[in-house]
Amino acid sequence: MTIINKVGSQASMVGPEDWFTGTVRIDPMFAADENARASAGHVTFEPGARTAWHTHPLGQRLIVTSGFGYVQTWGEPAREIRAGDVVCIPAHEKHWHGASATTAMTHIAIQEAQDGSVVEWLEKVSDEQYGDTE
Repeated sequence: MTIINKVGSQASMVGPEDWFTGTVRIDPMFAADENARASAGHVTFEPGARTAWHTHPLGQRLIVTSGFGYVQTWGEPAREIRAGDVVCIPAHEKHWHGASATTAMTHIAIQEAQDGSVVEWLEKVSDEQYGDTE
């Protein structure tokens, strides 16, 4: 049977302080289930907000829907991302993503579960690391 997840049927949540710096809102879109191991969320980062460093066991896709921000892979410079960009992050790649210091950024994050896990959260991105983007 076709399932429709109606807008507003799943409550928004605040991005937990252990995983994010700044103000982040997560709107769940769909969860992994017996039919598919992918899940997705619509994530809004206020200016200066960002994820902690993290990895995904099967990678992640980010579809930037509005604003301007950054994505950075460990050991590489941060890269700009803007509305319309699609970011493909390989499995186990340590990275972070978030808004610029002056502009909010929203993306749809899609990831697959492996053994029930979609993400491994690591240390927070320091202000110095984030400041290297500007």
